[in-house]
Amino acid sequence: MFVDDDSVRTALARLIRSAGRHVEVFASTSEFLATKSLAACPSCVVLDVQLPDINGLQLHRELGGACPIILITGYCDITKTVHAMKAGASDFLPKPVRDAGLLGAIELALERARQLYAMRCERDVLCSRFDRLTHVNGRSWR
Repeated sequence: MFVDDDSVRTALARLIRSAGRHVEVFASTSEFLATKSLAACPSCVVLDVQLPDINGLQLHRELGGACPIILITGYCDITKTVHAMKAGASDFLPKPVRDAGLLGAIELALERARQLYAMRCERDVLCSRFDRLTHVNGRSWR
């Protein structure tokens, strides 16, 4: 989870933990981008649109669909919402975020993440098998 306000970040982390979910909290974009845990298991990101060092929509684009993103903002407007959803955001929630709304959005995002993870694992197995095929005339199948 990457939210701009310390107290909001702490409160949301407690809420998510109370629902039995593991939470990693980040205070900066560089700290968040340094983590390699996004691809390691099905996960989602709760991301504030207004971040101290980068716009949340820009960060969402940089992640390129690595995992489902739930965007939250205190400055909600239709244009931002439409832009975020077209860019593939899993959900877009206004602040103050309702507990049930956030937890429901996380559950949906995690279900999508499990599906994406299963497809990625299957693709990796198929690519591994494909790479073991005999080369014809010294050329790779790819």
